Amino acid sequence: MSKILFVMTGADHWTLADGSKHPTGFWAEEAAAPYEAFKAAGHEVVVATPGGVVPPVDKGSLAAGANGGQENADRIAAVLEAMTELREPVRLAEVDLDDYDAVFYPGGHGPMEDLAVDADSGRLLTLALNSGKPLGVVCHGPAALLAATGADGANSFAGYRVAAFTNTEETLGGLAEKAEWLLQDRLTEAGVRVEVGEPWVPNVVVDRNLVTGQNPASSAPLAVELLKKLG
Repeated sequence: MSKILFVMTGADHWTLADGSKHPTGFWAEEAAAPYEAFKAAGHEVVVATPGGVVPPVDKGSLAAGANGGQENADRIAAVLEAMTELREPVRLAEVDLDDYDAVFYPGGHGPMEDLAVDADSGRLLTLALNSGKPLGVVCHGPAALLAATGADGANSFAGYRVAAFTNTEETLGGLAEKAEWLLQDRLTEAGVRVEVGEPWVPNVVVDRNLVTGQNPASSAPLAVELLKKLG
C-alpha cells in the first residue's frame, strides 16, 4: 500500500481581469475519479491545502451537464461525500515529502488563484519532481507549476512536456476573455512544453516521473498512468 498526497486548492474564487471574483474551487471529477482509482488499488490518500483549509468544490462541477447526466453527477457527489480526507486536510506548509509515495494535484480554477503563487506548493513540486516519485497534475492543476522555481529563478518544469487546460477550452468555457491570464500561455512563457490535444477529449502526457492531463476527462486515464508508476 502506498500513501498518495492530494494537494488541493483552498480558494473558492478566481479573480478575473476586472477584479470580480468568479466562484470556483476544485473540479469534482478531477478529485473523485483518481481517488476512486487509488483507493480501489488499496492506497491511502491524504489531502493537503494552503493553511489546512477544507478544499471547496466548484459547484458547477457537480451539475448534470458537467458530468454527462444526473446519474453520473450523483455518483461523483457521493464519492466526494464519502471522501473523509477532504474534511481533514493537513497544512501544506507542514508536508514532508518523505512521508508519501506519490503526489497528485487536481484542478478546477481554484489553483489559478492560490497554488499558482504558493511558495510551499512550489517547493514541494520541485522536490517531488527531483525525487523521481510519481507526480500527477491535471487540468488547471498545472497552474501550480508556475510557483516551482529553482535557485536560479528558472521554472523547475522548464523543458518538460505537459498537458494542461488549453486556451481553446478556456475560450469555449466562456472565461478566456474575462481572465487576467491564461494557463497555456503562462506555462509556455515559463519554458514548459504544453502539448495541446482536442478540446474536452482525454489527453495524458507522461514525461519521466511527471504525468499530466489536459481536462476533466483526462483525470481517470491519468490515474491509470500514475498507478503504473507506483507499481
